[in-house]
Amino acid sequence: MTSGSFQPNWEAWERIISENGITLDRLRGSVHPVHTDILYPIDYGYVNETKGTDGDHLDIFVGRAENRLVAAIFTTDLRKGDRECKLIFNCTPEEIYIVNGFINFDPSKMTGILVMRRPMQTLWRESEDR
Repeated sequence: MTSGSFQPNWEAWERIISENGITLDRLRGSVHPVHTDILYPIDYGYVNETKGTDGDHLDIFVGRAENRLVAAIFTTDLRKGDRECKLIFNCTPEEIYIVNGFINFDPSKMTGILVMRRPMQTLWRESEDR
């Protein structure tokens, strides 16, 4: 799957986030509850009242910008044997790179395909204007 072959329904996801809210259960710098060698480089949680393909809530990374839903990353977790979508919300370009690197850090455990809502160049320009 490439970003050109899949177009998420960004507006529907934004509406669900707005209506249901977000719960952050793993704050920046916290340790993964099972894999204690993993530290979260950015706030992580879930969209309330949703269900992802793994049966748990729809996951979301939340940054420090005010730019709403900017991307999604479609992951394959080789440890659990599942695939799911994780949303990327209110993230600066740097934070998007951090999320992508975090997910793809060890391809023997997890990989992800980043799908941007808008081109990265646009986000860089917008972040410079703030």
